Amino acid sequence: MFGAGKSQADVAKKLGVSRQSVSRWYQAWKNSGRQGLQGAGRAGRRPRLGKAEIKKIDAALREGPRAFGFSTEIWSLPRVAQVIEKATGVRYHPGHVWRILRHVLGWSLQRPAKRAKERNEERVRHWQRVVWPALKKKLGAVARGSSSRTKAESRSGPPSGERGHREDRHPS
Repeated sequence: MFGAGKSQADVAKKLGVSRQSVSRWYQAWKNSGRQGLQGAGRAGRRPRLGKAEIKKIDAALREGPRAFGFSTEIWSLPRVAQVIEKATGVRYHPGHVWRILRHVLGWSLQRPAKRAKERNEERVRHWQRVVWPALKKKLGAVARGSSSRTKAESRSGPPSGERGHREDRHPS
């Protein structure tokens, strides 16, 4: 765009960036040409696990916790950290394992449902379908009221519907 004679303001507007950035780019282009505009590349530390290692981890985790000698079928972050270390030799702190699970593998947090062993599913369904609706308040059971404390029909206002404090009212 600079080579085509576009102004810095036009470039900033077209790309939706600040004029300061375009000014820096222009100086880099002026000093080093097109190569001066090349990006610096990826910022930050390189990942410790490659694509092949991520696939190994995914396959290992899909085998389930019992395949690795754990007593339950529940994955925890420390357990996943152990599996990552066994599969790849790379050690991760359990607190950082979540990033791999969520952002790299696309896994989500799931907690097992805690239910009593004595739970009777049929009785629970009966209660939800029959008992609860009977106990629940019906819309027509109570006359509609007003949320205003100054209206006579307000349930939260003075019982007589008169305005003011009770002690200010005189009996008639």
